[in-house]
Amino acid sequence: MLTAIHPKLPMRNKAITIAFYTSIGFTVFGNTEYEGYIMMERDGLQIHFFAFPDLNPAENYGQIYLRTGHINALYQSFLDQQIPIHPNGGLQVKPWGQKEFALLDPDNNLLTFGQDV
Repeated sequence: MLTAIHPKLPMRNKAITIAFYTSIGFTVFGNTEYEGYIMMERDGLQIHFFAFPDLNPAENYGQIYLRTGHINALYQSFLDQQIPIHPNGGLQVKPWGQKEFALLDPDNNLLTFGQDV
């Protein structure tokens, strides 16, 4: 039986990745001693990161979709913290019945947050 899914995204710099994800409410999960890997967690959701020092962010197509039950509050909290929202990813209702917004992490991984409308 499957119990969870933890996406893996590329990162160039562990410290920068930790700093960014901490700024949006994640904490480090598990062992941080392994240089080429990090796990971050928020609200029971984990995102894992693997070292990819030669990653060209302009060529990175890493993407994840995170569902929330409080899209307006989450969006406002990011605005209040001056977390940059993707230029094309402001909060809006999409034709597929989701209210969404998006941002990019330092390695150009796209994080889309959504809630059913």
